[in-house]
Amino acid sequence: MTTPLPSPAVLGARAFAALAGLNRFTDEPGKLTRLYLSPSHRQGAEYVKGAMEVAGLTAFIDAAGSVQGRREGVTPGLPAVLIGSHIDTVRDGGRFDGNLGVVAGILAVQAIRDAGVTLPFALEVVAFGDEETVRFPTSLSTSAALTGRYDQGWLAARDADGVVLRDALVAFGGDPAGIAALARKPGSVKAYLEVHIEQGPVLEAENEAVGIVTAIAAQGRAGVRVTGEAGHAGTVPMALRKDALTAAAEMALALEVIAQEHDRAVGTVGVFRADPGATNVVPGAVDFTIDFRAPDGETVASMDEEINRRFAEIAARRGVGLTITPYSRGNAVPMDEGLQEAFATGIARTGSNLTARRLASGAGHDAMEMAKLCPSAMLFVRCEKGISHSPLENMTELDAGIAIRVLIETILELARREG
Repeated sequence: MTTPLPSPAVLGARAFAALAGLNRFTDEPGKLTRLYLSPSHRQGAEYVKGAMEVAGLTAFIDAAGSVQGRREGVTPGLPAVLIGSHIDTVRDGGRFDGNLGVVAGILAVQAIRDAGVTLPFALEVVAFGDEETVRFPTSLSTSAALTGRYDQGWLAARDADGVVLRDALVAFGGDPAGIAALARKPGSVKAYLEVHIEQGPVLEAENEAVGIVTAIAAQGRAGVRVTGEAGHAGTVPMALRKDALTAAAEMALALEVIAQEHDRAVGTVGVFRADPGATNVVPGAVDFTIDFRAPDGETVASMDEEINRRFAEIAARRGVGLTITPYSRGNAVPMDEGLQEAFATGIARTGSNLTARRLASGAGHDAMEMAKLCPSAMLFVRCEKGISHSPLENMTELDAGIAIRVLIETILELARREG
């Protein structure tokens, strides 16, 4: 090696510096809100592209809005090990969700380059742009572009302000007509690796810095519209009302009950909007979202059936209209066992005090989509109190550095396997 591999402490300091630079870009001053195809997403994408180039990657912002970078292996054109995560956030989100994985990939490539290591495969880093699916009703659209599973119907989707995704993509600098060409050919990607904060409390409770993901939970998402009759709050008798909000509220509570009736399941109403939204008007319509998850697809299917049945019963009893529009459905996705073992080797080579703890993910990730293209695996990193999707999201520099060093050692292990 030309230079030694950096220590976890050095890597952690580099990661925090890079994250501070990336997280300057937000659509809401004083908060971290970087939605897909927003002005701050473009600024963040340009920052990531520059960081990739400094690390020795040839980089570009692709037609769907992701940032892609590549460092060739011993000979040009070899299949790639792809490292990825996302740089979009929820509204008023945390500093590390997604962003850490992108920075980890860039710093891992830089360290391997500086060490003078030539690999028997190419290394790529991808910063996806639509993992959170907050702005548009899509489903991991930017990683789906790489797997060849992009739904062209997404281009007609609208955000809460009525902006069409196709128009937002063009304004961003993307190219709707170029998305199909982003699909990777079979065999061109050897493996997908993703580093991500756990977004849960298990690692912290067990005093483990990192953990290996065994599988990603099944999930379903849908938009729900309840239509009643708007009326004057002071003149429409209670018995004659068709109140869309109270009907929708009962449905939200029914979702909570349905989740409680299924083992290790969860259900969430994350968005709830009344129309016309005036103090003295009985709401005539309500739009809300539902998100339901469980460790296996059979449970999610059962929940889906119960949701449709119970919501319909509530709507009929209250005399309101109901439309449920699914926009995301994913079965549980197991992570590749061979890559899990490579991560375990990387953990062992990083520190004798580290354990290859295995755990499942209740949150969705781009790895769910990438697993449809190639063997995929994830490394979780401890975060404070398991808090995520919040400005209180936190972790230590050292844990970030440990994760990046594990990623480096895992890449080197994959190279050793090539012989």
